[in-house]
This record gives sequence, C-alpha cells and structure tokens, in this order.
Amino acid sequence: MAERRSDSAVATADREIVITRVIHAPRDLVWSAWTDPKQVVQWWGPTGFTTTIHEMDVRPGGVWRHTMHGPDGTDYPNHSVFIEVMKPERIVFSHGGGKEGAPGVQFQSTAQFQSTWTFDALGDKTQVTIRMVFASAAERDRVAREFGAVEGGNQTLGRMEEFVATAPASSMEREVEITRIVDAPRELVFNAWIDPEHLKRWWGPTVFTNPVCEVDARVGGAWHIVMRGPDGAEYPCGGVYQEIVASERLVFTNIATDTEGKLIIDGLTIVTFAEDGGKTKLTLQTRGVAVVPYAAAYLKGMEAGWTQSLERLAQEVARR
Repeated sequence: MAERRSDSAVATADREIVITRVIHAPRDLVWSAWTDPKQVVQWWGPTGFTTTIHEMDVRPGGVWRHTMHGPDGTDYPNHSVFIEVMKPERIVFSHGGGKEGAPGVQFQSTAQFQSTWTFDALGDKTQVTIRMVFASAAERDRVAREFGAVEGGNQTLGRMEEFVATAPASSMEREVEITRIVDAPRELVFNAWIDPEHLKRWWGPTVFTNPVCEVDARVGGAWHIVMRGPDGAEYPCGGVYQEIVASERLVFTNIATDTEGKLIIDGLTIVTFAEDGGKTKLTLQTRGVAVVPYAAAYLKGMEAGWTQSLERLAQEVARR
C-alpha cells in the first residue's frame, strides 16, 4: 500500500500542491477539529476569512457545502464530496467551488481538485499534510495564482493550530449523570421543571438568579433562561423540548450562548422521574460539547452546577 501511494505521488508531482505543518496538539483533537462543523467554522480559511457551513456529512459519499467570506465581503462558495474518511488518519474529498462574481453573474473561476488531508501522530503533536491534485500543471498554477492557494493553505493550518491549542481534547466534551431522591411526589417535581414560576427559583448554581425564564412546555417548544451570577454577569441558555411524558420523562436540547447569541456549548439533557415510596427518584443525564475552545472551561463545572441546581430544586418543592 505504501509503495502504491509513493508511485501515485510521483505521477502527480507536477500538478499538485503540498502543504505540511506540525500542530502542537494530539491527533484525536486535530481530527475532531476537522470533522466537527461547529469547530471547523472557528478556523477554516485564510486569515481574515469566516465560513458558513450549509451541510457537512463526513463519510464516504457525503456532501460538504460551505461558503467562505473574504475580508473584503466577497463570497467563495465551495462544494465537495468525501471519497475516503479513515479516522483518525486520512480524509480525501473531491472539491469544486468558485469565486462569486458581480450581481447577476454566475460563479466564475471554478477550482476543481482532489484534496487529501493526512494526520500523522508525533507523540502529543500531529503532522498535518494537505495534498491537492489538479487535472494539469496549468490548472494548479492558475489556482495558486488566482486564489493564493499555497499561502491560504498555510494560513488555514496556522488558524487550526491556534484553535486546537487553546483546549485539551478531554475538555471539549463531557457527560454527567446524577441520581437524586427528592422528598416530594413526582408530579410535583416534574411540574417544577416546566412551570417557569418555579423553574426560575431553582435553576442554576447556588446564588445565581434567573431574571429571564420562558418555557413553552410542548414537543418542539422552546425554553430560554438568562442566568445572572453574583457579579452581575449574565449567561443565556436555552433549547427545544424533544420529548415530554408527563411526570415521567423530559428530553431537551441544552445550549449556552454568549451575550451576543453566539453558540458556545451544545448539549442534550434527559431527565426521568420515577415513583419511590411517595418520593421521586430523579435521574439526570446530560452531555455538553464546547463549540468554541474557551467554553471548555465551562464544562469543568458542569457536574457541580447541576448538583447545586438539584439541591435548589429539592428546596423549592419542599416549600410546596
């Protein structure tokens, strides 16, 4: 296999672009940053670019459509199809895209090539190699000239390194399960989760308040809470109810945003309520994924925060 790859590389050497960088992060973390669209948008593209992902299905035959937005406001639509996905070693995709022309003009200067990204573990570092193979040497030169492919690729890898360097792999995702016996009937405990007047009194860590607490307790309905810390800082969160079984089960997405509405944590929470001799056995299962590196620090306090919330819940229902 290695011999065939070597022969292939020699055969295409005159019509390819190869860019390599050693990234100071473990391979699993680098792989996650490449294959998770929520992370990809944080670093993809040359310096000054932003990216909107329309769809990204990372599997052989899966489609990846995204638009890169240049610092001058120009949009660069891209369409790719994944050919090979070998976790955590290699990704191969065919690429087609173009530069958006003036209003009313179709996309121009389409760049088509096959791109192979390889991820080689070097201890706690990762060597990332991009190999773009074009139909001809002339096409390679045109893309390099018109799109600045070599410098853009180097800048993209630089942004990727900056992104992954700020958060250890183990801190990007966390799951917590907590079981607690609450000294109250389960109908009462369940209601405290969906009645905003009660929810706002116990949601969040100790000494937090909830000046905003809105609940649309139906499947597909949204919930929205703004938590306020003792220092006055506000922490918006919310989600959508996916399943509601009265007095038995709640399933809802659980996301956190910054004060400007940008997603920073994406999660899912499942709460079950079981009868236990007049009391309620409450089991909470929750998972959170840090969408941006700095939010990984929030996940460290996730278990403590939920533990304090459930203690406040127990106090709330004890008063009723």
